[in-house]
Amino acid sequence: MGIEIDLLRNYPRASRDLEGRELSKSSETRRIARQFGREYFDGDRAFGYGGLHYQPRFWEPVIPDIVSHFELTNSSRVLDVGCAKGFFLYDLSRALPGATLRGVDISDYAISNAMPEVRDRIQRASATTLPFEDGSFDLVVSINTVHNLDRNDCLKALSEIERVSSHGSFVTVDAFRNDAERVRMEQWNLTALTVMSTDDWKIFFAKAGYTGDYYWFIP
Repeated sequence: MGIEIDLLRNYPRASRDLEGRELSKSSETRRIARQFGREYFDGDRAFGYGGLHYQPRFWEPVIPDIVSHFELTNSSRVLDVGCAKGFFLYDLSRALPGATLRGVDISDYAISNAMPEVRDRIQRASATTLPFEDGSFDLVVSINTVHNLDRNDCLKALSEIERVSSHGSFVTVDAFRNDAERVRMEQWNLTALTVMSTDDWKIFFAKAGYTGDYYWFIP
């Protein structure tokens, strides 16, 4: 297995109203959020982002760490699994204009509203069945995506990420290290179906045959 590394350390940390999120959650809001449509991305905050718009301050500071860690160049091939509107792909394309970049997402809404500069590099696909040949990419990233699947499909997604990567991969997943963080996660979680302790995630990665790097989302 790879290493635990916070490659998103320079991603701005938002303040989160955990109590407000917990009070606004219901089976109906979760159902709507898990459709990953307009409501999730650009609807009311109760259903997700509350408006997901490109801002360079988010991914621009992260890109140099990812490029350096994985030794990416203009000849690298990179896949973003769960790329949403393609903000990561766009900022990576500015840093490495010669790189081959692709993204997949299950949301027709996100793809239709993706950054125009990278929209033609994004296609609709599930993380459980990536439409690429073995070893197609030097790097596969999946940020806060695979945990939205149930355990069986999460295993499949991690195996698929492993399959299409020839060199490296990096995933982040909802997790907790202690009881206090578990409570915070229960308050915050809206869409994830697979949430575990960090130790259990490591066991799960091994079960999936995932050998890439990883880190945690902990609100």
